[in-house]
Amino acid sequence: MISHHAALVYTMVIVSAADRDMSDPELRAIGEIVGYLPVFRDYDVELLPKTAEACAEMLDLEDGLDKAFELIRAALPVRLRETAYALACDVAVADGDVNQEKLRILELIRHRLDVDRLAAAAIERGATARYRTA
Repeated sequence: MISHHAALVYTMVIVSAADRDMSDPELRAIGEIVGYLPVFRDYDVELLPKTAEACAEMLDLEDGLDKAFELIRAALPVRLRETAYALACDVAVADGDVNQEKLRILELIRHRLDVDRLAAAAIERGATARYRTA
């Protein structure tokens, strides 16, 4: 079992690693999110690299993605599932390159966490608006 903090980090790492290229903007976004969002107020930021590494190692295992999703779902209370999806969307758009791999992972996250389709569309739109450049 992992903490709800780790589950949120795992969700962000999964999206960043979807295309096998965890870009600097994505990693920076994860660090900024963990540094300022209220859900992480009681999280020890020093654990972030170790948590991200544990997720990356799990993804390298056979059925690693399924195992990660099982851990995430078990660790997240229902009230934080939309939050996890929102964080995943923020990371997906952070580098301006939302490719097919990221879109597929976002879809998997939405389904695995039972995020309502309408809520997901609103979350996706918000993330796109926040990270849009002039």
